[in-house]
Amino acid sequence: MSVKRDRGGYMTTSESITEAVNVLQQLGLREYEAECFVGLTRLSRGTAKEISEVTEVPRTRVYDSVRVLEAQGLVVTQHTSPKRFQTVPIEEVIQTFRDQYERNLDRLADALEAVTDVERESREMTHEVGTISGRDAITDRAERLITDATSEVVLIIGEQSLFTTECIESLSDVDDEVTLFVGTANESLQTRIENAVPRAETFVSGAEWLEDERGVEDDRAIGRLLMIDRSAILVSTVTRSTDDEHAMFGVGSENGLVIVARRLLAQGTLPVRDPDQE
Repeated sequence: MSVKRDRGGYMTTSESITEAVNVLQQLGLREYEAECFVGLTRLSRGTAKEISEVTEVPRTRVYDSVRVLEAQGLVVTQHTSPKRFQTVPIEEVIQTFRDQYERNLDRLADALEAVTDVERESREMTHEVGTISGRDAITDRAERLITDATSEVVLIIGEQSLFTTECIESLSDVDDEVTLFVGTANESLQTRIENAVPRAETFVSGAEWLEDERGVEDDRAIGRLLMIDRSAILVSTVTRSTDDEHAMFGVGSENGLVIVARRLLAQGTLPVRDPDQE
């Protein structure tokens, strides 16, 4: 007898048994439990002696294994003399493992989120500073920062190509209780932002380094400067000739990068004052 593989190959019955046992072990069964379950599947119904004969699992271990399988809802016991055991339908077996797998995934998600929260707090305490390269990666980080804002979002756009549909959607989704400031290097972009994101308080930045001038020796420009809740900062540069974008980010209200950026924004570029200078 042979079983056809999904990819066009074939497995012998022996190979199928081995693969089934291996997969069951990966799903959490011990070796004897997996062997007994596969052996009982072959028998459809059998005694401990018959299961032992078809699997070569010692009879005393068959009883132990079957008790575990029965507790997991994979085997039922018929109280005859001698006792006979039978597997539940394959569909039920698969559903049982699927439910268990999904429960484990939920537990893993909860655990990882808890670890992430602790790690995030740890990074904030150590004043994290890092770099990111690539427009997609920087955009993803910026969107996550904006989503996490609880009190204030300040975004200054120096490169017009960064004012995309994704940017508009991200800004439009900011909670109504969060103050939203969007600055630009020129009035034409300010008008576009006012039309696209009416709730944003817009302004033209007074910082000279944001001016949209194409230098001969250096075609790099400030791409975006994003500050969230005055405790997280992301600033990027764009190379116009290649459209490459690189960014630096900092986290923590006492982070040096955050403090410098916060005070820079307060020097005539933002219609609010830096609390550190009040």
